[in-house]
Amino acid sequence: MARFDLHLHTNNSDGSDSVQELVQKIIDKKLEIVALSDHDTVAGISEMRNCLPDNIKFIPAIELTSKARDIKCHILGYGIDEENSTLADLIEKGKKLRRIKLETRINYLKNVWNIELRQDELDWLYSRKSVVKTHIAKLIVDRGLAEDNIEAIKKYLDGCKTGNTRLDGEEAIETIKKAGGIAVWAHPLGGEGEEHLSKDEFLSRLQTMIACGIKGLECFYSRYSDAEISFLKECANKNGLFITGGSDYHGGNKTVVLGQLNINNEPVDSKELNIKPLV
Repeated sequence: MARFDLHLHTNNSDGSDSVQELVQKIIDKKLEIVALSDHDTVAGISEMRNCLPDNIKFIPAIELTSKARDIKCHILGYGIDEENSTLADLIEKGKKLRRIKLETRINYLKNVWNIELRQDELDWLYSRKSVVKTHIAKLIVDRGLAEDNIEAIKKYLDGCKTGNTRLDGEEAIETIKKAGGIAVWAHPLGGEGEEHLSKDEFLSRLQTMIACGIKGLECFYSRYSDAEISFLKECANKNGLFITGGSDYHGGNKTVVLGQLNINNEPVDSKELNIKPLV
């Protein structure tokens, strides 16, 4: 049984592990196929490629925070050329959008919750290659105002209206294609801490995502039941879409276990994947 995990994050985005720490955990876990998919950055790809032993298949990837028409979504790009100039331009655009979002959230904490971040905290945020809610949540938890990141996000950040600061989904998908990659809809029924879509809600959104150019579905996911996984695989097969899977591992920033591909954390063989251009 070849074990895999195609959705991993490092501290180049909102994970807690460095690239070298993650590589050692991958080796210890005896994973055989992995993908690094940090949010809106390719900063760790080269290092991870160089650190992994030759017997582990490595897929360079990225997770783009997007809005495809009226659907907020995360789009995974697998098999990308991380040096592609079109992708670099899109990443730079994303940085500017996230800076707007970050400053809106900082002001929200100050004006609504009377939480004013210190200069050292601000410096740490602004030094990040990719800043998301989890980074701000960590500061809130460190101050003892919440038990964990999920509580901090729900209580202090989810009420903040930042407007649309996401990348255009169709542009994101086209950019992944231009970078030689395959665009996959990440956790399409809902991600960590989100209410899962009903079948009808998902099927409606799926048609929009297909129209936008999506080529695959992340069917195996750490928060999905066997029934949800079977449903997603059926939808992928019916629509000629690739099947991928990943844990959405963030190290200590989430409770997701490395290599966890379903809610029961049961092992899954890579034969269940259908992404033949890559594995």
